[in-house]
Amino acid sequence: MVTLDMLWLPIVISAVIVFFASFVMWMVLPFHKADWKRLPDEAGLADAIRKQKVGPGQYATPFCGDAKAMKDPVFLKKMEEGPIATLILKPAGPPRMGGALVQSFIYNILVAVVVAYLAGRTLGVGTHYLQVFRVVGTATTLAYAGALFYPSIWMGKPWAVTIRDAVDGLVYGLLTAGVFGWLWPR
Repeated sequence: MVTLDMLWLPIVISAVIVFFASFVMWMVLPFHKADWKRLPDEAGLADAIRKQKVGPGQYATPFCGDAKAMKDPVFLKKMEEGPIATLILKPAGPPRMGGALVQSFIYNILVAVVVAYLAGRTLGVGTHYLQVFRVVGTATTLAYAGALFYPSIWMGKPWAVTIRDAVDGLVYGLLTAGVFGWLWPR
């Protein structure tokens, strides 16, 4: 059996590599440039939101509190007229990159630990590189990309954005698989 303490090096190295790969994909390559669009009257919408004095959180319009309300003619009319939107509001102020970067790295470590646990329980010492690559790559790709599709299915997130995010997840999965295959205990 392969234990987690035997896999500390691939856990850390894969988390670091995924962290830097994410930076390259989001900040260097033009891959995600088309993910966001400018509103025609951004200032007007921002003013309208400010006037409502809503705090950070996740909002929907039109809002429906339960399944019964989905049959309400007023709600149905709002759905017909639109807009239909989900809105995530963050705290005002400049982006807090430090905290987000730390949280991202911690997530990378957690993914690597869970995948290391799975691989350690299913693969033995000396398992061939390709078998480690398959198991770790599949699990890691699922961790980074598996749940990305629900916002496109249920909330209208553009499919093209979801596909690009899933490609990121596949790249992270392949990188992690390569590190684990390379550093797997012999």
